[in-house]
Amino acid sequence: MKASQFFVSTYKEAPADAEIISHQLMMRAGMIRRVSAGIYTYMPMGLRVLGKVQAIVREEMNRAGAVELCMPVVQPGELWQETGRFDKMGPELLRVKDRHERDFVIQPTSEEAVTDIARAELRSYKQLPVNFYQIQTKFRDERRPRFGLMRGREFIMKDAYSFDKDKAGAQTSYEAMRQAYRRIFDRFGLRYRAVAADSGAIGGDLSEEFQVIAATGEDAIIYAPESDYAANIEKAEALAPQQPRPSASAPLSKTPTPGNNTCAQVAAQLQVPLHTTVKSLVLATDKLDEQGQITSTQIWLLLLRGDHDMNEVKVAKVPGLAGFRFASEAEIVAHFGAKPGYLGPIQTLKPVKVVADREVAVMADWICGANEVDFHYTGVNWGRDLPEPDLVADLRNVVEGDLSPDGQGRLAIERGIEVGHVFYLGTKYSSAMGATFLDENGKPTPFEMGCYGIGVSRLPAAAIEQNHDERGIIWPDAIAPFTLVICPIGMDRSDAVREAAEQLHDQLQAAGVDVLLDDRGERPGAMFADWELIGVPHRVVISERNLKEGQLEYQHRRQTEAQKVTLGNVISFLKEQGVALKG
Repeated sequence: MKASQFFVSTYKEAPADAEIISHQLMMRAGMIRRVSAGIYTYMPMGLRVLGKVQAIVREEMNRAGAVELCMPVVQPGELWQETGRFDKMGPELLRVKDRHERDFVIQPTSEEAVTDIARAELRSYKQLPVNFYQIQTKFRDERRPRFGLMRGREFIMKDAYSFDKDKAGAQTSYEAMRQAYRRIFDRFGLRYRAVAADSGAIGGDLSEEFQVIAATGEDAIIYAPESDYAANIEKAEALAPQQPRPSASAPLSKTPTPGNNTCAQVAAQLQVPLHTTVKSLVLATDKLDEQGQITSTQIWLLLLRGDHDMNEVKVAKVPGLAGFRFASEAEIVAHFGAKPGYLGPIQTLKPVKVVADREVAVMADWICGANEVDFHYTGVNWGRDLPEPDLVADLRNVVEGDLSPDGQGRLAIERGIEVGHVFYLGTKYSSAMGATFLDENGKPTPFEMGCYGIGVSRLPAAAIEQNHDERGIIWPDAIAPFTLVICPIGMDRSDAVREAAEQLHDQLQAAGVDVLLDDRGERPGAMFADWELIGVPHRVVISERNLKEGQLEYQHRRQTEAQKVTLGNVISFLKEQGVALKG
């Protein structure tokens, strides 16, 4: 392709609202243009990247036996009402009415729509397993869309849904998708980790996220350098300490701590390590009647080490704490006699259930609030100063240096951007929607389902966050808008340069290379700056001076210096540089 037949539009400066590097560079490189908050036009350059992402995804999904279809962006609200998500999903679900006042939704995902297909089309176990997938536009009405394609409202996603006759079959389908995802992300040429994830409200034990490694990533990825263990922060288990609880060695003392209402402030005042303090978090669970009215409330006190953070996903799995909320200040004062900042488990005004993190359960001589403003207890010990906790559980986020749950070394943490997720759904949707098939005994049985997503339009942004420098984007070959760009200097003034450039362009195109010839007549500096910004991985420069020496110049996007290549050797040289050629 020639640049004069394409559309190249670059900016020297990024718009003021572009907060992260991928948003800035995609705008400057002419990949996207903003239409509205969280809604973008994919410009020709960006659309080529999306096309290559989609092609790889499609090839590997087909290879794994999935069957492509395309479900509507606008879906009947009644399908979503069957599962209860029409109301439960909240304001992220964009609801619209047609001229007849019928409810519709703009799809954020398609579990309901695909389950409706399955209950109409899949009648017998003999038709199973089936895995339907689509690459389609989605919409989620984010409260605060930002970061360009990283957190937009309209986006493109590949979503797949497997249907099996039993759990064993569903696990087989799940494993096939796990392996397909590994092939997909390997082909993208990005550094990534597949990490164990929490299934959340969907349930089930099979769930895995695919995270592109990037220093700017929003997610913390926990991994063991000495093994294959990897998990996201919600899933990673903090093992119980191996050492027994020490004996008490300090007396219980009510210590003045005027104006210090955080663990860090108290530790600083008392000149003790932060890990000797214990923070108190007060939660509540409500019991509801059939009309949804609160009939009773249980107050819980969670105790974590002062240098640790609560993991809400883990807390929700503690027996009795499903659906918890944070207690109101009025509830806290009624049970503890003090406002947050000075709370503790000793001498509460009303009974509370005490849940101690595994670390706190083996602490001795610790520090906590005294349920009185400006006072804390020091020298607190289980058994002597207060009863043993009602429950001991893993309540916290792991930290760097914790023991790996697989027993192999200690944990490390890096940042990642979630671009894919596979999980087992079970019968959550099939049961809710009455989607059944006839099993071997002729009995109606709900489908066992799995769900598998890839953020197609998010992935280029994640790739840029991982691969860029001060000059612009650095695309992996597999998803670059063009694999190679030919930059002729003085093409409009030199017949020799024009002929050499066009001949090489035609030769590479015939060899299957996605090549672009920049015939715009730009000055060398402006031309090179454009392609470094856009991030084309391979560049060949043709000039009259080099042609007289029988040479060209080649430079990879990651290199700082060009190297001379003889004209007759250019094809074999490019092959050595990793440019994919036919034959």
